[in-house]
Amino acid sequence: MPGAQILVNELVTKLKKRRVEGSQETALLTAELLRSIISQLKVSQTNQAETLIEAVRSVGELLVAANPVELAVGNIVRRVLHIIRDEDISVATNGLRGLISSAGGDDRDTAEQNGFRVQTVAAGPPSRSPSSQSLLDRTPGLEIAHHSSRDGDSFEGKGKSADRNTESWKLKHDVIRAVNELIEDINSCHEQIAEQSVELIHHNEILLTFGRSRTVREFLCAAKEKKIISGAPKYQGHALAKDLGARGLQTTVITDSAVFAMISRVNMVVVGVHAVMANGGVIGSVGLNMVALAARKHAVPFVVVAGLHKLSIISAKSTSLAK
Repeated sequence: MPGAQILVNELVTKLKKRRVEGSQETALLTAELLRSIISQLKVSQTNQAETLIEAVRSVGELLVAANPVELAVGNIVRRVLHIIRDEDISVATNGLRGLISSAGGDDRDTAEQNGFRVQTVAAGPPSRSPSSQSLLDRTPGLEIAHHSSRDGDSFEGKGKSADRNTESWKLKHDVIRAVNELIEDINSCHEQIAEQSVELIHHNEILLTFGRSRTVREFLCAAKEKKIISGAPKYQGHALAKDLGARGLQTTVITDSAVFAMISRVNMVVVGVHAVMANGGVIGSVGLNMVALAARKHAVPFVVVAGLHKLSIISAKSTSLAK
């Protein structure tokens, strides 16, 4: 895959030189690269899922090593690996269902006499992971218990020998389709989060945010309430205030040192983060921990808005992380 290797080297170079800004852009580039790897990879008729998993894992290790701080890379790689495993189970389950349904009652009895016990378990739709809501769903449809290896291999060989090329194409097709849906989820995460602002924010409330985040910007624009913005040393709060002002929203910019004095007048704190850790901690801009402590001191609700591509399996153990 010379073309795919060029794409991998380009993204590795960008990650090493910090040319990719933001978790969303990083997640999109990673997902699109893995989709290209999967589409260009030649998969054999046997061990299809293992071949895809090994290719994705090897590319993922290179990307993670290029910029270990950007956790979105590892998050997307793990999501794609989960998709491959889930789709492999789905293809195998559907194949077994078709084999058993086409066998009929006589063949079913013959299979049991030859040393197989065929069980049909909970009926339901095949397990897939096309979207974030069904990522953890897993509904196996069939189980086959093996009793006799010699006769069993003969019976099982009939099913595996049927249309292996079709199964190979179907696995790649289903995986690519699921990755496309993952990319759509990443692209639309801001709009999906903004839709929830109506339920969380009430009329005439004053909101405090920190730094600059596109997710927070869309969330606040949907709320259309008064905002107090802080964010140094890069003056990200000024940039966010300018964006909100261009949309006709009333904003007030304060210094970071004034957060504790203003927090008692605020109804809710809404912030964006770089990553959400497995134990509930977050990684954000410098100074976010101060805002969280001030909100806890005055019992002000503290809301973190982030897309699913920012969820990490790593636990935050450092005391400097906002929790």
